[in-house]
Amino acid sequence: MKRILTADLFLPLQEELITLLRSLSPDDWQKPTIAGAWRVKDIVTHILDGDLRRLSLHRDRYATAPPATETYSELVNFLNDLNASWVTATERLSPPMLIGLLEWSAPQIADFFLSLPPDDTAFWAVAWAGEEESRNWMDIGRDYTEKWHHQAQIRDAVGATGLRSRQWLHPVFELAMYALPYAFRNTDAPDGSALSLRIEGEAGGKWSLLREANQWRITEGAIENPTAQVEMSADSAWRLFFNGLKPTDAEQRIETIGEVTLCTTFLTVRSVMV
Repeated sequence: MKRILTADLFLPLQEELITLLRSLSPDDWQKPTIAGAWRVKDIVTHILDGDLRRLSLHRDRYATAPPATETYSELVNFLNDLNASWVTATERLSPPMLIGLLEWSAPQIADFFLSLPPDDTAFWAVAWAGEEESRNWMDIGRDYTEKWHHQAQIRDAVGATGLRSRQWLHPVFELAMYALPYAFRNTDAPDGSALSLRIEGEAGGKWSLLREANQWRITEGAIENPTAQVEMSADSAWRLFFNGLKPTDAEQRIETIGEVTLCTTFLTVRSVMV
C-alpha cells in the first residue's frame, strides 16, 4: 500500500466545517448524532479538543503525565474519559465562541502538519492499524479521517450535503484500509485466502486482503477468485469504518459472498479507537 498524503487538505476541510457551523440554527447545535450520546455541539467541541491537544502535546511539547495503560482496551477507556471530560468542561462555551476558536486553530494545525516530514517517525502510533510506530503521513492521515468523519456526523445530523467527492472521501477510505490486517489478526485461514472489497461510487475503489506466510496484508485492486467478496456503498463504508452502523444494519447494507468467517470479521473492522 502506498502512503497517503493529506496535510494539504486540513485547512480547506476545516473551512468547510466553519462555513457549515455559521449556517446552523440554535436548535441545530442541539440535534442528536450517530456518535452515541453526543449532540452536534459535543462533536464540535471534540474537534476543537483534537486541535488544541495536538498543538499542545506535539507542536509545543507540553507534556502531561502519560496514561497508565498497557492494553488496547485500557487506552480506549483512557481516551473515552479524556474526551468526555472535555465535552463536559466546554458545555459552558457558546457556539460563536467555538467557531472563533476553530477559526484560530484550523490554520495552526494545517501549518504544523505541512511542516512535518512525511516519512519521519510520528509522535503517536496509529493503534487501530496495529502499529507500534508510525510515519508522520499515517499519523496525519489518522487525524484527517477523524476530522472528516466527525464533520460527516454533523452534516448527517443537520441534513447538510456531505463532503463525498473523491477529493475528500477517497483518502479516508485509503487510510481506513490499514485497519483490515489488524482487524483480521486473530482470523486464521490458509495461505492464499483472500477477501476482495469494493466500495461503490467515485470516491470508492477496490482492495484485496491477502493471507501470505501466515499474515494478512492489504493491497490495492481486485484479484481473481477471492475466497470472499464484500461490496458496499460509500455511505455504508464510512459508517462501518467509523462505528456508525449497528451490527444488524451492517448485515443488511453490506453485501457479502463467500467464506463466512472472513465476511463476518470484515463487519467488525473499525478505523477508529473503539
